[in-house]
Amino acid sequence: MKVELSITDAQTIRDYAENGVCVVRNVLSPQWIARMGEATDRILANPGPASIEYTPEGKTGRYYGDFFVWRRDPDFNEFMRSSPLPQLAAEFVQAEELRLFYDQLLVKEPQTAEHTPLHQDLPYWPLRGKQIISIWSGFDPVTEEAGAVQYMKGSHKWGKFYAPATFGSSSKFADIYRKAGLEEMPDPDQLIRENEMLLWDLAPGDVVVHHPLTLHFSPGNLTATKRRRGLALRYIGEDVTWDDRPGTFIKNPALAKTLPPVNLTDGEPVHGELFPLVWKRAG
Repeated sequence: MKVELSITDAQTIRDYAENGVCVVRNVLSPQWIARMGEATDRILANPGPASIEYTPEGKTGRYYGDFFVWRRDPDFNEFMRSSPLPQLAAEFVQAEELRLFYDQLLVKEPQTAEHTPLHQDLPYWPLRGKQIISIWSGFDPVTEEAGAVQYMKGSHKWGKFYAPATFGSSSKFADIYRKAGLEEMPDPDQLIRENEMLLWDLAPGDVVVHHPLTLHFSPGNLTATKRRRGLALRYIGEDVTWDDRPGTFIKNPALAKTLPPVNLTDGEPVHGELFPLVWKRAG
């Protein structure tokens, strides 16, 4: 039985299927935005053990990344479970039930030059299946100058599975990703020039939904004063299984030591403490 559309509409679902990305306006309440803005600042003041500072020491701005924040902060935990986003994700992937794969906090403070490289999400992840989706929500107004994420229209339908790109030299993920043995991406700048890129100015409360194979990147935050605090939530439905191939981010020892053991074998349905059930169709 299909999930009834309530947060979005059929045309938005079609846009997502065709383009690999879409925007959904006014999903989050001002109360959620205020609460998560404060929670984000709390995390920035107390970086977690899996966090990464992508901005080199001595450079202006701050590009901060963090993973599995929900496991140590009650507001992030509540947000990924009880905000409208789990239901929204279920509507897009037509899931009977939904689990959180992980959350990823990505903050670019004003005058941050570091960009996020062109990449697909799925090559980083130990997952197989169709019911995989990302939802990006910002807690500040977002413009292109402030580092809005840009998406390559229709690239999720190319049949490509490109090798992951490391987000920064300090991340210590590069050696892990090389083990994947995947096809290298062609020149990213040329791809961007030759293909239509989609991006939107976003108000707090708007979210962007994208397919795990859609190519995307973001520039630095070149504004003088505007922050870009954003959270990506990765949700999975019941058809998703574990892919125990080499070269995924979960293999990074620095990250793995902060998490409980996964104990999933190749091809097994994804379940367990680390990937909690957050939504189930009523009835």
